[in-house]
Amino acid sequence: MADGGTVFLDEIGEMVPGLQAKLLRFLEEKSFKRVGGSTDLKVDVRVVAATNRNLEEEVRQGKFREDLYYRLNVLPVILPPLRQRPEDIPALIKHYVDIFNTEFRKRIRGVAPQAMDRLQHYGWPGNVRELRNAVERAMLLAEGTELTLDDFPLAGGPRGRLGDRVELPPNGIDLEELERSLVVQALERSGWNQTKAAALLGLNRDQIRYPHRQVQARARIARVTESTGGRP
Repeated sequence: MADGGTVFLDEIGEMVPGLQAKLLRFLEEKSFKRVGGSTDLKVDVRVVAATNRNLEEEVRQGKFREDLYYRLNVLPVILPPLRQRPEDIPALIKHYVDIFNTEFRKRIRGVAPQAMDRLQHYGWPGNVRELRNAVERAMLLAEGTELTLDDFPLAGGPRGRLGDRVELPPNGIDLEELERSLVVQALERSGWNQTKAAALLGLNRDQIRYPHRQVQARARIARVTESTGGRP
């Protein structure tokens, strides 16, 4: 299908050895057989491959074929981590705000200067994917027309983790009661909006709507709401 065009191979470092050998053969001969086929098909494509792994190290460890690495590494393009290019952050945020304005039917104009400054100084260990998730969460929870520092807990400091603030008492703890307490706090903080409460608990919109763990989380929120009559 890409004959005369470009094939983009994402996460090339995850490719299993057997497929690496087939890809190398294709790059060398510019031909391949379809699954179940017996005839070689000739194609002319440009191959662009991407990875977040250090392929040189993968080669040294025997996890990636050396011949394939050098065949792919004709014109390398090194993309620095997001923390090394903070000047890109405002443009990326604007892009994601536009996307989520449409998806969530909101009218967020942008990010407050103080929040933008923090976002540009945050380390972003998850790079652009983490930034996208942070903007999505902020857009979901935002009440006004501008995203503020309060909408980005990661930018104001590391997100709270249970182990950072709670120590296991000598006599143990009722985990179900702890879970219920956290759900109630999230509901109170979000004005008893179940979707926003779930986001405060580390669940995004899709996580609430689909897999069993998220469905259970929504059920727990519903049970707490019922047990308190809709309010604390």
